[in-house]
Amino acid sequence: MPRSVLLQLARDSIAEVLEAQRTIDKKALLDTHPLLNEKIATKVNIYLDNELRGSSFSKEATFSLLEDIVINAKRSAFQDKNFTPISTSEYLSCEIELILSTPDGVISEKDPAILENPEHTPETIFK
Repeated sequence: MPRSVLLQLARDSIAEVLEAQRTIDKKALLDTHPLLNEKIATKVNIYLDNELRGSSFSKEATFSLLEDIVINAKRSAFQDKNFTPISTSEYLSCEIELILSTPDGVISEKDPAILENPEHTPETIFK
């Protein structure tokens, strides 16, 4: 099953730091998915072996959904003071949970570890 655009954005945000290069085409994403322009607060949790490995959230919706996901994914992976920055091997083995605080309520979605997904091969993980 393909990953949602929002979870893929969270994964790509972390991969950008690990790969030390910008790979997210924000303009293309905003053009294709106008909802990403909306101001929606998010929370990103990272789990390794079913244990919390990093977390970051926005108290208020001050950024676009796109920017909020990027910011919280990177903070969760690399700036949570309770954990050391995530390594590449941890990234490949972690689950990512994305929680959106919308006016209609809370929406939660979880992404399994990359290495658990049979669609991924070593060649497709870091393109």
